[in-house]
Amino acid sequence: MSHPLTRVLSLLELLQTHAGLTGTQLADRLGTDVRTVRRYTAHLRELGIPVESDRGRYGGYRLARGYRMPPLVLTNDEALAVVLGLLAGERLGMNSAAPAGAGALAKIERVLPQALREPLAAMCDTLSFTANSVNAQAPETGVLLALAQASRSRHTVALRYRSWRQEQSDRDLDPYGVVFHAGRWYVIGHDHLRDGLRTFRIDRIASLTPSDATFTLPAGFDPVTHLTAALAQAPYRWQVEVLIDGPLGEIARRLPNSVATLTAQPDGVLMRARAERLDGMAHLLASLEWPFTIHSPDELRQVLKDLAGRLTAAAERQPGSPSR
Repeated sequence: MSHPLTRVLSLLELLQTHAGLTGTQLADRLGTDVRTVRRYTAHLRELGIPVESDRGRYGGYRLARGYRMPPLVLTNDEALAVVLGLLAGERLGMNSAAPAGAGALAKIERVLPQALREPLAAMCDTLSFTANSVNAQAPETGVLLALAQASRSRHTVALRYRSWRQEQSDRDLDPYGVVFHAGRWYVIGHDHLRDGLRTFRIDRIASLTPSDATFTLPAGFDPVTHLTAALAQAPYRWQVEVLIDGPLGEIARRLPNSVATLTAQPDGVLMRARAERLDGMAHLLASLEWPFTIHSPDELRQVLKDLAGRLTAAAERQPGSPSR
């Protein structure tokens, strides 16, 4: 008796996505009976696909752990999700290795049926982003995965790090978490060399070796909150303090932690930020819809006046007038 190919492939797809389904559950989803499910699983085993089954109340069918599927069975929605994820990852600078991302996309395109290949190719050719593409130094894939594993298992790692001054150092780190921010990959954790909390760019880690030592994650620690606050306090030329007359919640949505720190005051919200150039801070303040008072630096007042003058001149310029 021949095996209906479509149902065998459907069974394979179910085993890929839902490990541990019972024979009854599989039969219901395939629209057949348990005896036929057994026959289909036997056929998959004949094809070299290791299907395991456990008896008893909590038993079920699953693919053998670690088995790499030669054919990747994706539904139309799943294929679209994978392609969009690869495109978005490239745009955001998230791909740890650009050739790998391009290669994965090419492999998926090759195995897709023609009816799905053409619409997805059209998506790749016509999709646009409002955000600018991020070009960043990608971390080494093995280092990135090792850090993620060590963070989850709470194991200390030994790493060799290169600072922005190109200085090499060997450190033991308790990795509390991995964060992707603005085109960069970071790891935050306890640095044994400095005996304190530190942030490292992962693309500057030359090598990494897991150790047997374990650590305990501090209660309530949030790597994202720590990173954004640390970046907001990075050393810049100017320290800016501005009192904004507006609601804290609305201002916080416009000025995230990576841009400034906000503190509620009786007469408004005190914004503290650091800037290398005051013209960028002037543009930021001018974009706010709430009144504000500059506390420091005084130089910011003149920069704002200059910006206001340019905006006034632009507003008064008539069509055909020469630009200055």
